[in-house]
Amino acid sequence: MSATLVIAALALGIWVYLVLFRGFFWLAAEREDRNRPNLPEGANWPGVVAVIPARNEALALPRTLASLSAQDYPGKFAVVVVDDDSTDGTGVLARKAAAASDVEISVLQGAPLPGGWTGKVWAMQQGIAHAERMVPPPDYLLLTDADIDYPPDAVARLVARAKASRTVLTSLMVKLNCESLPERALIPAFVYFFQMLYPFAWVNRAESKTAAAAGGVMLVDRRALAKAGGIAKIRSALIDDCALARLLKGEGPIWLGLASDVRSSRIYPRFGDIRRMVARSAYAELDYSPLRLAGTAIGMVLTFIFPPIAACFAPFPANILAAVAFALMMLSFLPILRFYRRSALWAVALPAMAAAYLVFTLDSAYQHWRGRGGAWKGRSQALAAKR
Repeated sequence: MSATLVIAALALGIWVYLVLFRGFFWLAAEREDRNRPNLPEGANWPGVVAVIPARNEALALPRTLASLSAQDYPGKFAVVVVDDDSTDGTGVLARKAAAASDVEISVLQGAPLPGGWTGKVWAMQQGIAHAERMVPPPDYLLLTDADIDYPPDAVARLVARAKASRTVLTSLMVKLNCESLPERALIPAFVYFFQMLYPFAWVNRAESKTAAAAGGVMLVDRRALAKAGGIAKIRSALIDDCALARLLKGEGPIWLGLASDVRSSRIYPRFGDIRRMVARSAYAELDYSPLRLAGTAIGMVLTFIFPPIAACFAPFPANILAAVAFALMMLSFLPILRFYRRSALWAVALPAMAAAYLVFTLDSAYQHWRGRGGAWKGRSQALAAKR
């Protein structure tokens, strides 16, 4: 038996496993717009405070604050913005939005970053501490990025789902922009790979150890977070959303799903923008391990790059096995393409997309070795994350 045939058989086996035995991640079936619980009637809606860590978000933050100010939420709702040492006037714009809003918006000037903390988690800590001093303190914390555009009923729907499912963390993978060529080429694949890494069905199963969240929108039970030790327990986390999910899954069920109408306003007009977004945390996902990096590279080549090449150039019957593996690969990519309203023809390019993400991951490791890992908005944070 030739080596090529063995490798082709292995690649096909991997794709059979991924398609049939990894939580059917590729179906993109865990969605916020499906099986929505009915909004409860009456006046007993829990209090919610949205906490926004904002560093140089002058372009995106006003739109986010406008959408939060327009929330049709029956209970007490307030917003806390933490200006994390911005240099672009983020704090000034936030205060202007607060003055014009009917919703209570507090704008805090962030304190200097202490050792051992990553910037976003430290900003969230300050916002959470402010919320906890409110009278009464909120039942839920909406930890949200500064670039999220919410429809008017979004917070009410999140709370209704959390109450109905008794989840301690309810998170949405928001709809990302997918208009520019780099976005069309790489954003659906980003969500696809995230689902592959953390199958949402497994995340949402209480008995499963798989835990993940999407940092753009995380509705957190405040008491559960305090019981788990508070946000300080993940102070050094570079991938703070998944770290928070692991922390809170020990306190109760969590839920993660795709959102169709809660959207990110952040745009990625250049391929380099997406590269920086991925490279910021990719090597941290591998726990800064060269062995894991090597294994990931081998696995990506075997799973995504080898099948189309072998389907074209390998001898029979290896080419047939590789072709079937490639067909399964393309089939598995179709649901997320449909979700983003992109042509099914993009599925043919999935191997090239995987190659691009492999390059981004290798770049993440390279930046870490240069001492510039975890760079985000002018701040390198990998050293704090590694402590």
